[in-house]
Amino acid sequence: MKESKAERLLERLNGAFAGPSKLLYYPLIVKEAHGSTVTDVEGRDYIDFNAGWTVAGVGFSNPEVVEAVKEQVSLSAGLAGGTFPSETAIQFAEKLVSMTPGRFEKRVWFGHSGTDSCAAAYKLIPMATGRERSVTFFGGMHGVDLAGLAMGGIRSTNKYRVPSLVTKVPYAYCYRCPYGLEYPSCGVYCASDFIEEQVFKNVCPPEDTAFMLVEPMQSDSGDIVPPREYLPKLRKTTEKFGIALVADEVKIGFGRTGKMFGVENTGVVPDAVALGKSVSSGIPVGALVAKKELFPEAFAISTLVGNAVGAAAGIATIRIIERDHLSERAAKLGRRLRKRLDEMKERHPLIGDVRGQGLILGVEFVKDRKKKTPARIETAKVVYRAWQLGLLTVFVGSDANVVELTPPLVISEEDLEAGADILDRAIGEVERGGVSDAVVRDYTGM
Repeated sequence: MKESKAERLLERLNGAFAGPSKLLYYPLIVKEAHGSTVTDVEGRDYIDFNAGWTVAGVGFSNPEVVEAVKEQVSLSAGLAGGTFPSETAIQFAEKLVSMTPGRFEKRVWFGHSGTDSCAAAYKLIPMATGRERSVTFFGGMHGVDLAGLAMGGIRSTNKYRVPSLVTKVPYAYCYRCPYGLEYPSCGVYCASDFIEEQVFKNVCPPEDTAFMLVEPMQSDSGDIVPPREYLPKLRKTTEKFGIALVADEVKIGFGRTGKMFGVENTGVVPDAVALGKSVSSGIPVGALVAKKELFPEAFAISTLVGNAVGAAAGIATIRIIERDHLSERAAKLGRRLRKRLDEMKERHPLIGDVRGQGLILGVEFVKDRKKKTPARIETAKVVYRAWQLGLLTVFVGSDANVVELTPPLVISEEDLEAGADILDRAIGEVERGGVSDAVVRDYTGM
């Protein structure tokens, strides 16, 4: 049988891309993407429930963002923003300062990605405070450079040898509590109680701890939403010991959780916010927005950071989110999709848990609801079969058993319902044994 164009391109991909540069869930090669629709090289359209790992919050190839980038490229492509700043970049920085939580005096450090933003906290806050240590959390994903690997607590990055002064503690994963406790009778022990009584006492002196980096909702480890008391308790602890609280909003920020920033769902005001992904709709931009005093007088810049092209994309993206009330829309559509998922859980024994906020939802699959045995292969099959039926999803989680749903915030209600229908069908077919192990052999995420 003659090879398809996609098959030929996949062979070329495998012959050119290094293994660590690929993360494939099905044999898809994309031709173009617009709004919430992705089209492959064979001309087939897919409903997208991923948004490029949340990058395309305002939709793929948003015309307003494209036009802003085209105009700025024609004016200043290649200009190094740190040395030759532009009015556009200044305007972008001012907007980030004004919109992020906190009324204190802030500054913005620019990078190229969320990885850069988290790494800036790792490098700069200890220098500014004179404290060397930091606290992060099991399940955290903060990038793939050495700083991100040092701070991360996720299975996919734990093989790298990275010496550091980072102490990692369990996150509030109530479905699989690492302490064997039950919420709410636990009193959210995993927050300040454990950290103050055990971590600070035995391994990480608070007087030498510069910052605590936390995702208000963990994404890559399984779309885990902590109890409402969790972030406030962490904030109380950091204030007690003079430790900076840094919120990693790289994946969940810019309207996705139903608020502009996920931390706003908790009522907590962090000292710094790390941004990336959807901040500029696909133009590489990262930013750490923090209290002025958390930035030392030091050199930490690369050539094209703060460039006007990325700033133009960011300004256009934020304008669309605010003007079209996409945060509120995400909350509304998220409730609608969550209702569909809860209904599926009643009918599909493979579903162990459904959770999330706004338009970032996770469906955890288990082989046995009582034992909560992760259904890793079955999860890969659900994602693969959904692709065959016309829906793009991915799976995440420490056991690769959580289907993550993060459609563009502009997705139509019709596409949202159609995508849910496909997911429902895919789960049913997997439960009935309609998808073989062989088809997902190369797409199990590990």
